Amino acid sequence: MPPQPPSAGPKWARKRIVIPAAVFTLFVGVGIGAAGGSETEKTSADAKPQPTVTVTETAAAAKPAKDESKPAPTVTVTKTVKPKADDKPADPPAAEEADAPSGEVVFKVWGSAPSGVDINYGSDSDSRSGKGLPFEKTLKLDDEALWYQVNAQLMGGGDINCSVTVDGETKKGHASGDYNICSAQLNGDFLGGWG
Repeated sequence: MPPQPPSAGPKWARKRIVIPAAVFTLFVGVGIGAAGGSETEKTSADAKPQPTVTVTETAAAAKPAKDESKPAPTVTVTKTVKPKADDKPADPPAAEEADAPSGEVVFKVWGSAPSGVDINYGSDSDSRSGKGLPFEKTLKLDDEALWYQVNAQLMGGGDINCSVTVDGETKKGHASGDYNICSAQLNGDFLGGWG
């Protein structure tokens, strides 16, 4: 029997290096895949479909058709319409900036809410709800109230403003996009004022 060449070392010694290296490579690959996957998911979640307009037109014949009984071919043209970018909602008319009459509280919500808006208004002891834009409600001032507020939540998109006015003091809020909330609140102070 010819002599066997000496082995490079025990097999268990090679396994101590190969197995940890494989595990490390696996974890690095999973980490890279997860990082890339979350970015892809974020991009696709942020992407909003753009509205499209489909126009069907009759193709103009270059030469007069010999057989008038056949309809002319039609061509469908699809155009992507970009929505108008509203930088800022329209300011309310000057009448909406007017102070509330003495002894009354005025709640207002205005702007654009194509998917609707959920409105809650009132004081610490009187909570009410409303819908529709423009929204304006007036309540009698309660001297015992600690605060008055209005909250308006967008129901899927839009751009709105809100305000509450008591004794010449007005607080305003703004919300834009998705399900964001416009909030304005006036608090009573120890001297009977509002701020």
